[in-house]
Amino acid sequence: MNLTFRQLKVFEVVARHLNYTSAAKELHLSQPAVSMQVKQLEEQVDTPLIEKLGKKLYLTDVGYEMQTYARSTIQQLIDLEENISQMKTLQQGHLKLAVASTTNHFVIRLLASFAKVHPKIRISLEVTNRSTLLDLLDKNECDLVIMGSPPEGYNLVSSPLLENPLVVVACPNHYLVAKKQVSLKDLAKEEFVIREVGSGTRSAVERFFIEHELEFKTKMDMSNNRAIKHAAEEGLGLAIVSIHTLELELKAKTLKIVNVEGFPIYRHWYVVQREGKRLSPIATVFKDYIMQEADKVIENFNMPLM
Repeated sequence: MNLTFRQLKVFEVVARHLNYTSAAKELHLSQPAVSMQVKQLEEQVDTPLIEKLGKKLYLTDVGYEMQTYARSTIQQLIDLEENISQMKTLQQGHLKLAVASTTNHFVIRLLASFAKVHPKIRISLEVTNRSTLLDLLDKNECDLVIMGSPPEGYNLVSSPLLENPLVVVACPNHYLVAKKQVSLKDLAKEEFVIREVGSGTRSAVERFFIEHELEFKTKMDMSNNRAIKHAAEEGLGLAIVSIHTLELELKAKTLKIVNVEGFPIYRHWYVVQREGKRLSPIATVFKDYIMQEADKVIENFNMPLM
């Protein structure tokens, strides 16, 4: 069947009035135009929908069934129109966001402040590793991603969001903590608890050591930033992490920043989307919002780099 909304609308009004004249008046159409729409709908379903007995109109069994579906379809389209209008005016919508685990702490703050302005917005947040983020982008399963520098060759569009300083941390009783400054040569003698191979942090640290012609000794690889910090707290090795993930540990004094020559290593976080992706109204507003507000959120951490 190749039904049209106009045919269903006209039929629903006729079925409700069971009178072509009354239906034409409500629809602001001529009576022949109304009759023609009903006739065309009957031709589409290849069966009568309305029968005339004497001077009265009656719905056939198929007509009753068509009336039910016509009412449902019309209401669904009305609801769709209202929902689209609300989405355009940002009264509702669904934001699908995926972020690197190292961004989780400040992203939650951004989402909390954004949700206060747009309380009816539904948010889906996935916190995961770099490879999964790229997979989500490739499959178009999220609106935006917040991550470290995206690789080339993925047809992605990225906008720098924030500086991401990487610092060396250790448990408070580590002997390097008490030193005024640690040379890179001394740092290279230590073992590290670090992110898994392929992560943005791991790649940045490895490049740093290669550039300075130093050996990078890893003791443990972990895919979870929280586990890395906990391992460093327990003295399993030094860790190199984003300073913006350390707010709780520095306040609790369970970790200390080691003052190392050449540190922090400065990276960036980026807002990333697929090239050519048409963002929803709410995703567009959220992107604009975080580009303006992210610096303020980071400033509220009140953590000195050194």
